Amino acid sequence: MVTTSSGPSSPTTGDDHRLRRDIGTVGLLFTGIGSVIGSGWLFGALNAAEIAGPASLLSWAIGGVMIVFIGLCYAEIGVMFPHSGGVVRFPHYAFGSFASFATGWITWLAAASVAPIEVEAALQYATNYVPWLTALSPDGTPVLTGPGYAVAAAMMLVFCVINVFGVRWFSRINTAIVWWKLAIIVLVIVVFLVLSFNADHLASAGGFAPYGAHGVFSAIATGGIAFSYFGFRQGVELAGETRNPQRNIPLTLIGSVVICGLIYVLLQLAFLGAVPTSSLSQGWSGVGTNFSGDSNVLAQFGPLAAIAGVLGASWLAVLLYVDAVVSPADTGLIYTTVTSRLSYAMARNGNAPSALARTNPRGAPWVSIVLAFVVGLIFFLPFPGWQQLVGFITSATVLSFGSGPLALVALRKQLPDRERRFFLRGGIVVPFLAFWSSNLIVYWSGWDTNWKLFVAVLLGFVLFGAHELLYRGRTPQVDLRHGMWVLPWLAGLCLISWAGSFPEPSEGAGNLGVLDFNLGFVATFLLSALVMWLAQRHRLPADRVAALVPDETDTAATHDDGAMRDTHRR
Repeated sequence: MVTTSSGPSSPTTGDDHRLRRDIGTVGLLFTGIGSVIGSGWLFGALNAAEIAGPASLLSWAIGGVMIVFIGLCYAEIGVMFPHSGGVVRFPHYAFGSFASFATGWITWLAAASVAPIEVEAALQYATNYVPWLTALSPDGTPVLTGPGYAVAAAMMLVFCVINVFGVRWFSRINTAIVWWKLAIIVLVIVVFLVLSFNADHLASAGGFAPYGAHGVFSAIATGGIAFSYFGFRQGVELAGETRNPQRNIPLTLIGSVVICGLIYVLLQLAFLGAVPTSSLSQGWSGVGTNFSGDSNVLAQFGPLAAIAGVLGASWLAVLLYVDAVVSPADTGLIYTTVTSRLSYAMARNGNAPSALARTNPRGAPWVSIVLAFVVGLIFFLPFPGWQQLVGFITSATVLSFGSGPLALVALRKQLPDRERRFFLRGGIVVPFLAFWSSNLIVYWSGWDTNWKLFVAVLLGFVLFGAHELLYRGRTPQVDLRHGMWVLPWLAGLCLISWAGSFPEPSEGAGNLGVLDFNLGFVATFLLSALVMWLAQRHRLPADRVAALVPDETDTAATHDDGAMRDTHRR
């Protein structure tokens, strides 16, 4: 292990000797696909149609391209440093402790809330045949009942137990479930297209884009589209536990987005053509509440199953209700794994309690897994339903994405001679587009979501200060000057969101609406350019970076060590 020479008691930040490399090529790719295909596909088609109408097809495609830009940046940097929890560790290498904690806190907060929301999505669908799991709040939003909370807690406990037994158990279980998930979603697409596809729906009820460009881009952030793509980054989060990371990481990052993007577009098309024509009487914005008969209730808890019932495919509705538990539960299992690796990485960085990096004999960070369970129980408290929570998670996650492109550009200059087995061509163009895309999605999430996120960010800074005081003399150098770009970045996004037009000011969210649709694009572009310039100007000096990251011989040794353990087990 290599330690930094700048702090009084710098943590080790080398490769992950304590984690076992038990995930192969298919296992890592299926971890990405399994994480992408969670509750998003169960609710995303309906929510996107309500916000953008048939133009939601464009929303899925545009969202996929934006995520690919981000994924390409993480592919290069992830292969350079195949470390578990890498999304937290890359900013640490490039900009020091302050920047890595700020982005790591946002990333961890977003990831820790995903497993609970996936469980809540599963129980929301299951309410159709176990009615005591959830109930409608006064505003019509499904929330967990007392017994439902107990079932949700039990599901989270199962996720944690599987993770404690090690990543090999996790990989085997996940791969089997992903095959099931892919089969069900393809079956839904085929059945909807064959039984009832009305092409006239693509131009009716206000035309192809009844809510204009505003609706198209709002759907990416608040309709569950960006949320549905988020699992692509699991190739980086679990990079320290895969064999042959040079091949497996890029394959997972890009392959999971492309495969799932094609599936999502086809599913949205099938949904648009299969909804009953009568449900469009009040336009696409009311399609979810205008199903005929008993399907109105079903649409609140399971839109795809409701359509299957209307089409007379009751057998498919049954399969969907089963899959509505399996798909989100699998994604919840994955994110329990990812959340524990993020807190593990923050502990390795030295800006979180060191106990979070403790591993059991099976190589699982068990303290971090316990923390993920406890935080998950807090998120199960009666918050609003799936779509409302999706907005918060989307904004927080894409905000954390922004650190990857910045770290990539910095590390190219800090470590120009380090071997890059995957190199993203085009200079600064793709990293800038990736960073701008992240900021745009946060902006499109809307002020009513973002103000809560920025309050959570402030809480993180308070926790960081408390940690520094409590562990004074035992933490790495703060590197405030090198990470100062974080403050104008977050403050600028907060100001643009407050002044912007997402959502429409008439909806009473508290935003000013001063920046119209076009000015919002310009403002986020200028902010992205300014922050990228500040980050590169104030990046860590090359000698500090060389002290923070492992040299190539250390990394190779770790890879050989993992390979020897794999050979011994075979």
